[in-house]
Amino acid sequence: MARLLAEDVNLVPKRVRVEVRPALSFSDEDKVGTIQPHDDALVIMLRIGGYDVKRVMVDQDSGIKVMFPDLYKGLNLKLEDLTAYDSPLRSFDGKVVILKGQTRLPIQARSEVVEVNFIVVDAYSPYTAIVGRPWLYALGAVSSTLHLKVKYLAGDWVEELVGSQSMAVQCLVATILHQPRVEPSVFTERSS
Repeated sequence: MARLLAEDVNLVPKRVRVEVRPALSFSDEDKVGTIQPHDDALVIMLRIGGYDVKRVMVDQDSGIKVMFPDLYKGLNLKLEDLTAYDSPLRSFDGKVVILKGQTRLPIQARSEVVEVNFIVVDAYSPYTAIVGRPWLYALGAVSSTLHLKVKYLAGDWVEELVGSQSMAVQCLVATILHQPRVEPSVFTERSS
């Protein structure tokens, strides 16, 4: 009988181990702490080049990572830290932006670190940097402007970066205040 049981055990197929990983999703609970409805940009803090950097905008529509003069100066980067970058770049308002070059730096989001190439521009922005799809993809992250969060897997758990709604509003106000004054148009009536 013992022999029969041993043979029966060999006939039972081995169980397939199924790996269960948490899903990257957003719910109404993720909106807690935000003022709804809103149309604010997703502005977060990241550790870039070993420094905590505020006012980093996550732009899902951008295919590049941009660094503005405040961050360039704050990281004490010099021209010799840059490599050439000669592809034209346009700002949000459609103007061609003056490029200084590009530099490769680590971006740390909590426990995950991703090396990225930043294009360094010489243009005004209330943001210190803009990160886009390439950074999100490298991190394996999903962002939601509605929920003002970025979520990604770190091992067996979901980590999240929470956007600052007040910082997004401050950046918007700074952009509005920075706009050059436009002289009102003077219309004259034509005589017939």
